[in-house]
Amino acid sequence: MPFRQLITGVILAGGKGTRMGGQDKGLVPLLGKPLYQYIAERLQPQVGQLMINANRNQARYRQSQLPVFSDLTEDFSGPLAGMQAALHQAKTEWLLFVPCDVPEFPRNLAEKMFHEKGEHLACYACDSEREHPTFALIHRSLQKPLDNYLARGDRKLMLFMREVHAKSIMFTSETETFANLNTPEDSRNWELQQK
Repeated sequence: MPFRQLITGVILAGGKGTRMGGQDKGLVPLLGKPLYQYIAERLQPQVGQLMINANRNQARYRQSQLPVFSDLTEDFSGPLAGMQAALHQAKTEWLLFVPCDVPEFPRNLAEKMFHEKGEHLACYACDSEREHPTFALIHRSLQKPLDNYLARGDRKLMLFMREVHAKSIMFTSETETFANLNTPEDSRNWELQQK
């Protein structure tokens, strides 16, 4: 079985979009297309199936014909809550998480992470400048440890990664590809670069 069939891709679009003026970041229009669609188009060829984690505007996300699900809690408790909900939904062994605001992430993300994870049940991307734990490949068996972690009131993603001995996967030449669009200005600059 090709490794892609073992992986469900999950777009994390469940945040509050605070720095985007409270807008739903995944739905911010870029060159006439919502941001999450750029993510979906880049992620789809890398995985066997695709889902979207969103806590608002679910009907709009469903227009993509992709399964859409919300966090198990209603307190917008960050990317780990989206990961938890996805692990409860998953049918595949592995889930590859990608945030909804990074339109240029590496096209070999799934392949590199899957083949370099070794025996680890979780891994995350990093480049020469910093760690990017929202780009994570996580085995379905970590559902219970994550449930327990969140039940304790912990929310820090990197702390959970350390707790489950996640491996960091280095993307050396791709520093720019992990740039996220946090603000309206970021979005405008990205649009200008595409023209």
